[in-house]
Amino acid sequence: MGLIDKTTGNQKLDTGNQIALRLGLRYVRGLREEGAQALVRERTRAPFASIHDLTRRVPELRKDELTTLAEIGALNSVSSFQFPVSRKLDTRASSFWKPETGNQKLQLHRRDALWQVERAVRGSGPLLENLPEPDLPSPLQPMNHEERLVADFHGTGLTVGPHPMAYRRDWLNAMGIRRASELREIPSGKRLRIGGCVITRQRPGTAKGFVFLSLEDETGVANAIITPDLFHRNRLLLASERFLAIEGILQNQDNVISVKAERVLPLFVTKAETVSHDFH
Repeated sequence: MGLIDKTTGNQKLDTGNQIALRLGLRYVRGLREEGAQALVRERTRAPFASIHDLTRRVPELRKDELTTLAEIGALNSVSSFQFPVSRKLDTRASSFWKPETGNQKLQLHRRDALWQVERAVRGSGPLLENLPEPDLPSPLQPMNHEERLVADFHGTGLTVGPHPMAYRRDWLNAMGIRRASELREIPSGKRLRIGGCVITRQRPGTAKGFVFLSLEDETGVANAIITPDLFHRNRLLLASERFLAIEGILQNQDNVISVKAERVLPLFVTKAETVSHDFH
């Protein structure tokens, strides 16, 4: 995620041969409108040369706001610093800068950006404050995928990277948990397991105590039907766990697909604080 400079909505951008997603600043938790508007105004006037340049030109941004922007990856591509390199750096992290040869533009990772924020907010004094200070890599290791997920959900409530389930797919396959996208091809009446992040819990007043869950994985959404008795026996699990596995019978009625649950299991996928829309 590069520096996000829109104040509303998401925007798909055509960046040559790649499609990028630019996430609106309103998604950044704790970022005040005053700071967001000042950031957009200054970036429209001229690109930021470094994180130091950003903090100097946008004094409206507090340290905690800059820290959040760094944690969610919004400052990774701020730097315009170019310098020669003669060898490839292998960091085994897709979010880190991997130059080959020649002049390369610096690509920070999130901990680099956090390091630069800490340096920039300290101030250099009146004699040095206006001198350009380029960003350089820090001695810190890049975040792993779990740390990035935790930071994304803490800072924005979502992630634009891979779905949490995608990181655990081999383990989920070993447990026999089907992808949501596979269910349409499976015969009705087959016993199976589904799993995912709980995004909706519904208990309509007209449903005689039945509960309906929607579980999201990296391929789509699977729906589960929980009987009143099963819900009563697993109430805490069903009402509080963020990720669940459901074992039961597949029902496909007029292309409306759901699993009538016989057993529910917790899934440990990530510590990220995902949320669901619950209507009990």
